[in-house]
Amino acid sequence: MTRILFICHGNICRSPMAEFVMKDLMAKAGLAEDFDIASAATSREEIGNDIYPPARRELAHHGVPCEGHRARQLTREDYRRYDYLVVMDDANLRNARRICGGDPEGKIRRLLDFTARPGEVADPWYTGDFTATWRDVLEGCTALLARVKADVG
Repeated sequence: MTRILFICHGNICRSPMAEFVMKDLMAKAGLAEDFDIASAATSREEIGNDIYPPARRELAHHGVPCEGHRARQLTREDYRRYDYLVVMDDANLRNARRICGGDPEGKIRRLLDFTARPGEVADPWYTGDFTATWRDVLEGCTALLARVKADVG
């Protein structure tokens, strides 16, 4: 089983969007049983909270279910447990490396680095543009799915 953990600052917008988009893509590809997909935060601010309502609405607009989410913080154990730790921006990258005690196996990568346009996923907490975040997340997850299939394949 391949394990993927998506990571952002609070685990209420970008990383749960990526988690549920990836679960949806995997289900549509008939691969859901072969993967463990989850998300986490680098901060403690939102622990226990559900997905931020505008993020939930954006997922619903695209027919992506997102039930049962509760924000949690990334742990050092997650580095051992997951094969891919996928962050949304440079601050998440630094914080994930700090929490995990480094990245000796090269598991921590930005989501858009799997695409033809590497960079940071737009943060809707600040921009208010959940549609732009949706586009970034969908593009990143689609590229990550292709990469994971090639790696496992």
